[in-house]
Amino acid sequence: MEVKGTAVVVLPQFIRTKFGENSFNQWLAALSPLAREVYSKPILTNNWFPLKEILVEPTQKICDVFYGGKMEGACECGRFSADYALKGIYRVFLKIGSPEFVINRASLVLPTYYRPSKIIVPSHEKGHALFRIVEFPDMNKVIEHRIIGWMEQALTICGCKNPKVKIVASLTEGKPYTELDVVWSA
Repeated sequence: MEVKGTAVVVLPQFIRTKFGENSFNQWLAALSPLAREVYSKPILTNNWFPLKEILVEPTQKICDVFYGGKMEGACECGRFSADYALKGIYRVFLKIGSPEFVINRASLVLPTYYRPSKIIVPSHEKGHALFRIVEFPDMNKVIEHRIIGWMEQALTICGCKNPKVKIVASLTEGKPYTELDVVWSA
């Protein structure tokens, strides 16, 4: 399982922005040697990296060091990543501006970050959608929460109010897919 550099590059930026340079150095020192090497030099956004070593474990360190072990740290990383991507390199996804446009392109977005991965939208109506991640061999709670934060922020950027994402089934619990129940108001 691999993650694209566009998801990796935001971690140092997130820590420096939210917690400062000293905190970044503290986090960096806590990483495995491989992750420390990756995060110690410029990260190429087009490169692919091993998911567990370069995204899951470093994000878990963020949760442990700055959030008392709570998954809110992963959600915050996801929100930051959505801002980075949707206000920057992937802003074309928001050019149309409607949540429906973004939701209908969910199957294109997830594989730009993770491979192999596949997401479908079995149900979509005004103010509500279900997303099923049907392929993601090494799913982890950290990744699920990064995706929650990313989705909530993407909907906020689209102008939705009070977006909430809830996990109703999880690959991490032996289910055949991770299902995310998403609600928002216009």
